Amino acid sequence: MYNIRAFRIAGSRLFCAALAAALLALMCGCGETDGDDLSEQTLSQFSITSEAQEQCVAEDILPDGIQDSARAAIVWCADNSRILYGHNIHEKRPIASITKIMTALICLEYAAADNKAVRITPEMYAEGSSMYLKAGEIISLRELVKGMMAVSGNDAANAAASAVAGSNEKFAALMNRRAKQLGMNNTHFTTPSGLDMGEHYSTAYDMALLCAYAMENETFRSIVGKRNITAEFISPEGKTQQLCNHNKLLSICSGCIGIKTGFTKKAGRTLTSCAEREGIRLIIVTLCDGNDWDDHCSLYDSCFSRLEKIRLCGRETKISIPLAGGKENEKQIVLVPERELFAVAEKNSRNETEKPEQVIYAPAFIYSPAVRGRKYGRIEYLINGKTAASCALVPQ
Repeated sequence: MYNIRAFRIAGSRLFCAALAAALLALMCGCGETDGDDLSEQTLSQFSITSEAQEQCVAEDILPDGIQDSARAAIVWCADNSRILYGHNIHEKRPIASITKIMTALICLEYAAADNKAVRITPEMYAEGSSMYLKAGEIISLRELVKGMMAVSGNDAANAAASAVAGSNEKFAALMNRRAKQLGMNNTHFTTPSGLDMGEHYSTAYDMALLCAYAMENETFRSIVGKRNITAEFISPEGKTQQLCNHNKLLSICSGCIGIKTGFTKKAGRTLTSCAEREGIRLIIVTLCDGNDWDDHCSLYDSCFSRLEKIRLCGRETKISIPLAGGKENEKQIVLVPERELFAVAEKNSRNETEKPEQVIYAPAFIYSPAVRGRKYGRIEYLINGKTAASCALVPQ
């Protein structure tokens, strides 16, 4: 009934997840303003699944009946790291203000430990889109993130970068370090704002990785998901600023929950977005796309229609394992999944949903007494030979 294999340690992905949590908990040095003093421990880790790494070699994934107007585009399923659609996904291109996704993330991580008060100076002013900060005003790091994400304030990005690292150049070094950690292998940042400057570029694929990571941050997600948001200043006391989000998809696209727009003459229109429907989360990135609003809406409609969230198991799934050294009437122990498991499956051309394969990793026997809550194995579900979901097995 079950595909039962000898128990083994769960492997690198669980280790990476534990490492990420540990590093976030141990974040230190966040109050420093000298970028040279900022250690690797100030930056959290992010593990991209092996399935995504395997898929990333592909350049074009073009299902019938789906198209767009972008120079490069990708549709990414955040639930299983699957690329549903894409073309020119590894082509290096200027990315304009979607750069600020990385800037905002780093600033929010610093703000979580030290939400610094930033005094605005004329050197922080910038051309292009602006929060219209004035010299002498004082505003916190977290409020600056609101300005750079809602109205794409280049001045807010400059001010935050200066507060965190001391200069735009030192902050760019932090951005590039984080990009490397995330697996953004075809990305290089030179500015926190995204204004055209030197070797500043990324790819649709790399930006999808960044968006998936960003949308796991609760504070970030709450900021980019609001159509209107209020920024509060420390000085002048009581000053507030109403910010209207430039992301029109929040109003016109069903299920849209973020994230960021961009435009420069060199990059053209760049757009990253995230939407959730029926428990499934997709991310779209388009680069140099003059029809990006409509393209994102139609890509979501097409790709969501091909997906289904399926329940794989719960505590009704029971696996009996011999119990060694127990009483006469206790010769077996029943293991169950520690939680419900779900997966996102894709429908084929005949509207048939992919079928998951169940695999059980468990010991040949367990010594008595079995300890309630202890993990004695693992249940895993594969779709097309790749892990779709897994969890530990515990005594019933």
